[in-house]
Amino acid sequence: MLPRVPSDVVAWVEWPDFDAPTGVTVAPAGEGSPTGDVLQRITFFVPRYMGGRDALEPATRMPRLSVVQLPTAGYDDALGFLPDGVTLCNARGVHDESTAELAVGLAIAGRRGFPDFASGQAAGQWRHATWPALTDSRIAVVGHGSIGRTVVRMLGGFDVQVTAFSRSGSDGASRASTLSDVIGTFDIVIVVVPLTDQTLGMFGPGLLARMKDGALLVNVSRGAVVDTGALLVELHGRRLHAALDVTDPEPLPADHPLWRAPNVLITPHVGGDTSAFEPRAKRLVHDQLARVVAGEPLTNVVRAG
Repeated sequence: MLPRVPSDVVAWVEWPDFDAPTGVTVAPAGEGSPTGDVLQRITFFVPRYMGGRDALEPATRMPRLSVVQLPTAGYDDALGFLPDGVTLCNARGVHDESTAELAVGLAIAGRRGFPDFASGQAAGQWRHATWPALTDSRIAVVGHGSIGRTVVRMLGGFDVQVTAFSRSGSDGASRASTLSDVIGTFDIVIVVVPLTDQTLGMFGPGLLARMKDGALLVNVSRGAVVDTGALLVELHGRRLHAALDVTDPEPLPADHPLWRAPNVLITPHVGGDTSAFEPRAKRLVHDQLARVVAGEPLTNVVRAG
């Protein structure tokens, strides 16, 4: 389905050096998010990356808006700011490599005891210890979209056994409905599912309790996919380990107990925020704008206008 497109295409992007295709006017980027008279002109809006709700809100004040192109793969936060008739696209593919490499890195770090070694370094203590290896581990990758498939591919370079899970069970993955029956057989569980009504709180007390003693949970999807309270119980019992790039709530308040829980490594939602992001995001936005000008269907449409 083609989006409703005004005769002149006016795009707002956060990059002052963005090279737009012929036929597109780029509204002044300024600082932060668009304001003032610029809001009346924009037809194609790319919210500021990692800007949260503040970056999305201007979309509600753009009377000529036709397309919102998110710079993120996740799109649940944007739905409440999307006017009727506006097409929403996500950045599927832009973050695959960076997020997948962090997922693999967190699996290695959590499995090999990096948090304990880092705290030992900070304290000037030589903490020699034997930790489990990634080698010979059984790994579940829960979510088999573009990021999940990239995680599986990257893990192919290690001597591990990987099983992917997806809702449909297609493309070589097992059905997610079978996960609870077999989750206790995995040493590492990597979560890369989108946040939906079905995945909200998916890793709650029941599923976490079924995980193998000493297993590592890696979450690079959305914080609310994991029940934070239930995870804290398992961490304080020292039964499970966790490596989290996302949390619930997020950002994690300074006084939140998750910061001080044992057996946990936390990174501040940096999965896709690397040097690889900007050039890939610019290519996607350029291609989408070229499609708009040519009257061609957009890619990565998650809600049609």
